[in-house]
Amino acid sequence: MSSNRPYLIRALYEWLVDNRQTPYFLVDAARDDVVVPREFVEDGRIVLNLSPSAVRDLDLGNDWIRFNARFSGHAMDVIVPPDAVLGVYSRENSQGMLFPEAELPEASGDGDDEPPQPPSGGGRPSLKVVK
Repeated sequence: MSSNRPYLIRALYEWLVDNRQTPYFLVDAARDDVVVPREFVEDGRIVLNLSPSAVRDLDLGNDWIRFNARFSGHAMDVIVPPDAVLGVYSRENSQGMLFPEAELPEASGDGDDEPPQPPSGGGRPSLKVVK
């Protein structure tokens, strides 16, 4: 099954724009496949303003997020894979969603390719009402 992250990113972006908020994307800029202005990266991350007035040719695709924006007066094409997006939120009130950082699967090295076993429930499932 494909990742739901690109779909959530598009939904959050549309929700923020519809509510006249400025959509900010928090991006893991330390990844090799992320193309952003490196002079604005802090601690391996960058916050990008994706408001319709700040970007051109925005494409929120399933494989890549692409747009053109100006940074210190210089136009630049920005390319980010959706799994490098760590969060989408409003500049005005910080409402939005943070995503877990993508974890690469570790090689076991023992040649065991069996899928992990689900945890044993040991009983009946239960739901709890939270008020």
